[in-house]
Amino acid sequence: MGENRSTIGNWQFKAADESDWLPAQVPGCVHTDLLRNGRIPDPFYGTNEGDLQWIDKKDWEYTSQFDVSEDVLANTHVEIVFAGLDTYADVYLNNQLILSADNMFRTWRADVKALLKAKSNVLKVHFRSPIQEDLPKLEKLGYALPATNDQSERGGLGDKRLSVFARKAPYHYGWDWGPRFVTSGIWRDVWLEAWSEARITDFFIQQNEVQRTRAKLTAVITVEVDEDFAGSVQIRTDGVDVSEAVELRAGINQVEVDVVLENPALWWSRGLGEQALYTFTATLLRGGHEVAHKSTRTGLRSLRLVREKDADGTSFYFELNGVPVFAKGANHIPNDSFLTEVTYERYKHEIVTAVESNMNMLRVWGGGIYENDAFYDLCDEYGILVWQDFMFACSMYPGDEPFLENVRLEAQENVTRLRNHPCIALWCGNNEIDTAWSQYDEDAGWGWKQQYSPEIRAKIWADYEAIFHRILPEVIERLAPGAAYWPSSPMQALTHDKHQHARNDSTSGDIHYWGVWHAVEPFANYNVYLGRFMSEYGFQSFPELKTVQTYASAADMALESDVMRWHQRSGDGNRLIKEYMDIYFKQPKDFSSFLYMSQVLQAEAIKMAMEAHRRKKPFCMGTLYWQMNDCWPVASWSSMDYYGRWKALQYYAKKSFRDVSVSVGGTDELVEVHVISDILDATVGTLSMTVFDFAGNRLNERVESVSVPGNTASVFYAAPVSTFVGEHAASDVVLVVTLEQNGEVVDAKEHYFVPANQISLQMPTIVVREVEGSGGSTFVLETDILAKNVWISSEEDGIFSDNYFDLIPGVPKTVQFLQRPSGENRFRPASAGTISVHSMAEFIQQ
Repeated sequence: MGENRSTIGNWQFKAADESDWLPAQVPGCVHTDLLRNGRIPDPFYGTNEGDLQWIDKKDWEYTSQFDVSEDVLANTHVEIVFAGLDTYADVYLNNQLILSADNMFRTWRADVKALLKAKSNVLKVHFRSPIQEDLPKLEKLGYALPATNDQSERGGLGDKRLSVFARKAPYHYGWDWGPRFVTSGIWRDVWLEAWSEARITDFFIQQNEVQRTRAKLTAVITVEVDEDFAGSVQIRTDGVDVSEAVELRAGINQVEVDVVLENPALWWSRGLGEQALYTFTATLLRGGHEVAHKSTRTGLRSLRLVREKDADGTSFYFELNGVPVFAKGANHIPNDSFLTEVTYERYKHEIVTAVESNMNMLRVWGGGIYENDAFYDLCDEYGILVWQDFMFACSMYPGDEPFLENVRLEAQENVTRLRNHPCIALWCGNNEIDTAWSQYDEDAGWGWKQQYSPEIRAKIWADYEAIFHRILPEVIERLAPGAAYWPSSPMQALTHDKHQHARNDSTSGDIHYWGVWHAVEPFANYNVYLGRFMSEYGFQSFPELKTVQTYASAADMALESDVMRWHQRSGDGNRLIKEYMDIYFKQPKDFSSFLYMSQVLQAEAIKMAMEAHRRKKPFCMGTLYWQMNDCWPVASWSSMDYYGRWKALQYYAKKSFRDVSVSVGGTDELVEVHVISDILDATVGTLSMTVFDFAGNRLNERVESVSVPGNTASVFYAAPVSTFVGEHAASDVVLVVTLEQNGEVVDAKEHYFVPANQISLQMPTIVVREVEGSGGSTFVLETDILAKNVWISSEEDGIFSDNYFDLIPGVPKTVQFLQRPSGENRFRPASAGTISVHSMAEFIQQ
């Protein structure tokens, strides 16, 4: 009766052409198993990656010997289930082929009841090399498909870009922030699933209409039964107990039960309300006895993508429970090149970092994976909305029927798996393909389509449309009715003409603005190119010295060393960081200073973008920078490095994303003080604007009473620069804008009237005092003269409540050290151990 699950363990592995078996870890992959057995060096250290490219050219085998208990064998059905096989695999049980897999993103199962025995069952998984498997597909196609980020040359394949043929995480083949490790392995759990009579295979809570007073739902239950069945289904949750008689036919049945909740507790994103979650249980009964049951958790909310014509173009924003939400956050990539190394603690650290940084959205980008359940569970619990890409990025894909059917089944399974999560705000077909190809504008795009004859061009585009304009939206409509689907990011709208493709000045759809960075445009252009939703933009930095030392020796500590160039995948990335630094900052005195200054440079760039986007509310209603995290230790666009260490940008994001925030904009001649609110209640308080010299003398002060309406952005004060600076040198003063409510500081920002390289910086003396009774967690910092970008580091693993901040004489700063969350739900105060404090003046050539 019902289901019985038993995990299969006790694994070994070897290369298919070798005879010695080695212990293996499942879930896992060949690379991590080789590393644990001492057969390869650390893949992330130095240039070791280059020496490990042989691994993906070989076939690998995994085997397990296991017994099966009598209570499992007594069931009518016993299936073996692989939640994830990466990627091309033939599975044998007791020398019989039971299944062949060809998609990393699908679950694979086979009924093995007839093959199982009580003792010494032998399970073997033979992984075929994804390289050897897909080379013939390229040959057969007769032309190469574009795949910009596939680092085939690093894999010894020249220009043979194979990633497009495999339904496998695209970033495994390399990206402009990640290494090329084309893995094979059993990457999710394996178990035996035994059942008799009936089982519930899926339980979906379809939210037809959710309002504050009532939620109208349909419980959709998929039931598999051995034989015709008459009984009832019971649906229960807080305040609901509904039963309905059912008559089921042998095989798979879908049962729908209408459910109404009065005055439901609604699910809100972080900053707008509580994350109320309901657990629903479906029970199948016969003669009053339970035959099978299944539970699922969801949050009740009304969530839609609003695209409506307005005076400026077409809106693009998310409306949650009737409230327009300004989306603040970042793009998420996989947390590791080797996916099974990502623990629950690492997921939690990322999501709690997002919460601590005042974010409310992450975009699961299309070159990685459909994330593990833990990721979405945490987003549900913490109120982080998810923009979910399907796993297609920066490439054109084949369109043969087996490939399209594989994609359809992949989409069907993942939409079904994730559709109960209230955090899912949008399903997006792909990353950047519409704009890269630019079908309807001959002068736009990445130069892809011009490489092909008219016939092949037409075929490639037709294959694109089959996936992104037909298969994926059909799956969404059928399995997640009401969920928003967006074919490609960025895009203006699905118009089938040149107005479809995004531009930097689009007033419809979403924008990826990369003029700053790739085109070496000035930071000030972040104030110019403002779209309705900024779903990508970014600027690189290095990680801190402690992280760089995990992959480089002292001899490698130079910008153009082999190792520094190896751990930089964006072509001229290191040169670009230096080029921008030469424009905006003074010269760093050595390489470790360069590391620190690269982080401040990145943070200043992205701060300008984040705040420009927020100031433009409600025209612009979303800002997701590239990128939140890293999959290995590297110089990249991330705000948090591979080890979870916050870069300067993460601290800046925390400040720039405050729910009620002040921001200083304007021009070289004019200062505008904006106040932005993402909360629903009005903020009533005082706005003070104080000009200090660098010795801490107050030169000018203005205080205004303000009432900031909820969910708005406005200019509250504007004046010429001369009003603030007066007779003083613009390079010697700073404006501090502070918003207070009930005597508490809501937000404060510094504004300088000249670029950073024109500010007169002297070496400050910073005094640090530990707050008595804080257990070594809380410190007060004071300085004698302006200390810019004060960086506090600790020997312990954690973050500070603030960091990389400016310290003004006479204005003490209190900071707290916070430990990473493990069992706790938040960062929590802890002893920082030994700390060190630095500021910009230490790192520049004086």
